Amino acid sequence: MSAEPARAFDLFGLFGAEEAPPAPSPAALPYAIRFQGVEDEDLLRALQDTSSLYRLRNDAPPDGEGLLRRAEADATRLVDALWGFGYYDGRLSFRIEDVVLGGDAAARSAVRAAEAARNRTLVAVRIGVDQGPLYHLRSLVVLDPAGVPFPPEAVPARLTRLGDEVPARSATVLAREAALVDHFRRQGHPFAKALRREPVVDHAAHAMDVTFVVDPGPKAALGAVTVRGTKDLDPAVVRSFIYAEPGDPYSPQALADIRRSVSRIEALGGVRVREGTALDPDGTLPVFVDVTERAPHIVGVSARYSTVDGPGVRAYWAARNLFGGGETLRIDADLSYLGLGTDFYARRRRLAGIETNGLGGRLAATFVKPALFGTRNDLLASAFIGREVQQSYLSDATGGTVALRHRFADAFSAQVGIDGRVGSDRDALGRVDYGLLGLNAGVTYDSTDSLLDPTRGVRVTASLTPYAGLGNSPDLLIAKAQGSTYYAFDDEARYIVAARLGFGSISGAGLADIPASLRFFAGGGGSIRGYAYRTVGPIGPFQLPIGGRSLLEGSVEGRIKITDTIGIVPFVDAGTAFAGTLPDFDERIRVAAGLGLRYYTGIGPIRVDLAVPLNPDKQLKQPPVALYISLGQAF
Repeated sequence: MSAEPARAFDLFGLFGAEEAPPAPSPAALPYAIRFQGVEDEDLLRALQDTSSLYRLRNDAPPDGEGLLRRAEADATRLVDALWGFGYYDGRLSFRIEDVVLGGDAAARSAVRAAEAARNRTLVAVRIGVDQGPLYHLRSLVVLDPAGVPFPPEAVPARLTRLGDEVPARSATVLAREAALVDHFRRQGHPFAKALRREPVVDHAAHAMDVTFVVDPGPKAALGAVTVRGTKDLDPAVVRSFIYAEPGDPYSPQALADIRRSVSRIEALGGVRVREGTALDPDGTLPVFVDVTERAPHIVGVSARYSTVDGPGVRAYWAARNLFGGGETLRIDADLSYLGLGTDFYARRRRLAGIETNGLGGRLAATFVKPALFGTRNDLLASAFIGREVQQSYLSDATGGTVALRHRFADAFSAQVGIDGRVGSDRDALGRVDYGLLGLNAGVTYDSTDSLLDPTRGVRVTASLTPYAGLGNSPDLLIAKAQGSTYYAFDDEARYIVAARLGFGSISGAGLADIPASLRFFAGGGGSIRGYAYRTVGPIGPFQLPIGGRSLLEGSVEGRIKITDTIGIVPFVDAGTAFAGTLPDFDERIRVAAGLGLRYYTGIGPIRVDLAVPLNPDKQLKQPPVALYISLGQAF
């Protein structure tokens, strides 16, 4: 096999074509290089990456001596590359023009042959490769510093087990060595290290036996955690987000968990967790958490668009460390436009007497005081005022919440608080003026590895809110729960299956007495894609959706990365809202399917989804296809 410079047209370099070598010149000796005899594509790329002749082919040497020195330097490097790929009996030959290198006489002849091509043609350089047989790993043995094999309970067989015909490549050997050290560190040995590796090559059997000598070092528990780098932020806030306690077993995962939990503090921009270089006198391992603080304020703007939900824009301002205790104050302003026109829903809204210019908006403020008195308790407060314009209703409301949250661990928290709201909703069932005061209780569990692009873990939220009606408003009990799970089939998370299930229920009143904005609807970019936002469920007068007293919906996605930045996502969504307080499976479940495109950025994927409703309600004029553009995965 040979590698020739590409000559074909290559738009923007998308097809990997190579640059043509420099033209013949009186001041230099440009050359054309070819590898011959290489059958392994991966080996060919490794040889090319290692070879000075190949890497510097567009930087021509000034004379034949310079070309010869490049070839001589390659001889040792390329042999190492052959061995690294398991070809321990491989051989190389170098040819400059018609001269095969080997000895002083051949070297002088090669220089003269190269000079003879000056200013006439490219010097022909050929590297012949005889790979020879591929050697395989035959055995792996792990010894302690005294030369004694570890017992099976200390080194599981899976770490030394070899499948059939495992190539004896350097990368494979180093990976096994790293896995051994990682194993001991996971078992609580922070200073585990490989002292040496001793490979023995059996040329007759084309096999290699490797002995690793590993020093596990002492077993240790976590010691005192020192927080460093805070300036305007109270260190007690950082400590409240560290859930590991002195005496807990040491493991790299324990340190990773500390970094992850501390990184949730919005006032911090950088978090580095470092273990001590020696044990404390009590035999524990000291841990140091080094942090850097962010700029105290941030302003942001985002936009969204859906062909069925319309456009929207959001702007926000936030203070990240308002009073020095990690307090955050965030103000969000959201503006949406459903549109007027003569579409199906607009005409029926007018018939139902729901007059609107299509503009909706919401102004909200959220305040969080973490680590009250240095504990794991947080104070949360929020308030909002806004107009919600949906396909089938109009809602004007204002309200607020005050709650206490307790963080049991990084992944698990619970909160309880008071929620109040007043408003006026209008839909096809009429107008509901209401006032509600409730006691909200909720739990959150999130073991996922990313907010915007999770690849592993589980995410669950559940809440229960009994509302007391103010004035003529009825008492209500609202329950909500949603869970999602993510499973990656490979270590690089290039193939992921993600699933979501959502449930809701309202009891205490009939549909007509429940504000439309509190009822359950399905449909939209975060629900059943392909159906207009909040339109799937019971249908009322004027063929307008009126929402339901219960909800059940779910999604399944396959997230497939084609490259590091591009991915495709086939998906299926299903669900509906039900008239009763519990799902009634006699009612028809709506289903949609589609295909998404993901462009992965440093802050999260840009999502483009194209969805088709498979069994839409014939009473409603759903578009045949819907397009969604947003930041972050659908769930």
